[in-house]
Amino acid sequence: MSLSLNNISLKPTDEYHLNDISLNFEPGKLYTLLGRTLSGKTTLLKTIAGLQAPDSGSINFEGKDFLSIPVWNRNVAMVYQQFINYPHLNVKENIEFPLKHRKMDPSLIEKEVSEAMKQVGLVGFESRKIQELSGGQQQRVALARSLAKKAKILLLDEPLVNLDYKLREGLRGEFKKLFVGVETSQSILIYASTDPLEAMQLNGDIIVIDEGKILQSGTAKEVFENPVSSKVAEITNDPAMNINQGTIEDNKLILNNHVQFPLPEQLKSMSSGKYLIGIRATDLYLDNQGFDFDVDISEISGSETFLHLHNSDFKCVATIEEVKTYEVNERVKINFDLSMIYLFKESGELQNSPYKN
Repeated sequence: MSLSLNNISLKPTDEYHLNDISLNFEPGKLYTLLGRTLSGKTTLLKTIAGLQAPDSGSINFEGKDFLSIPVWNRNVAMVYQQFINYPHLNVKENIEFPLKHRKMDPSLIEKEVSEAMKQVGLVGFESRKIQELSGGQQQRVALARSLAKKAKILLLDEPLVNLDYKLREGLRGEFKKLFVGVETSQSILIYASTDPLEAMQLNGDIIVIDEGKILQSGTAKEVFENPVSSKVAEITNDPAMNINQGTIEDNKLILNNHVQFPLPEQLKSMSSGKYLIGIRATDLYLDNQGFDFDVDISEISGSETFLHLHNSDFKCVATIEEVKTYEVNERVKINFDLSMIYLFKESGELQNSPYKN
């Protein structure tokens, strides 16, 4: 029951919205489509759902030409970032609407609706009107309707972005259980997100998309540890991986005239020359023996502080595991975990990873 996209392209203007996309999705698996805003995620989901027709390419599902099947006959459920509900119906009526449309047995409808409401925390809200709900609760109604429908293809376009933090974290942790259990083993789930942390926490297969083109696909571990390019490394990290020009020369790693290191052991096989040097914000740390950096911006995020720093022309972001206010232009000493350095060609292709055998 695989879903196959073959050379799908869409170019309504001078720019591609989808650029020669070929992907294969298997039932019982969770796929996270990860990309920045306007990268093509929503367009790809709409194309699968039949709401957007591609200019070229084909989609096959269960051995059939999916593009020839009308939208209303595709067994697809889609939840949007902007919640969509029927305002004249109460919560329960909204969730059971597609099941009644299928003329399902009333007792089965009751069972499926009850289960879906329990999964998203809406028990007790059955009789509420949509206008009486918060934005987050309205999104949960849309999500429950999708769950109750038990569609063969479930498409979720940033479905948690409008929920409060506590509920978002709870539902995120439940997604693997919700969609990849025994009862849903015949469903394909494609979940779109702009959040690298969310994509990694869901721990399914990740598909990285940018400017309508697929850059890399694989398990969360594969993509995180070995991004195929500097662009993928930036997209799959928050803050984005620090990428700067550097040089290997005279057995040294040179980032600029002031920030230089003896060449780390894992890079000694690399040829001398110019590279893009990558290091995650979490692999920079405060150290009295480190290099002088000046603070540009200090941002507190939860229990961490993001420091935007510069040393001459070298700019980077460091994640400090404490909550502390730093003044603009305050000088701090920063060091690098050299075992976590990535090397990319100047054109962006990965050359060396800390995890590469």
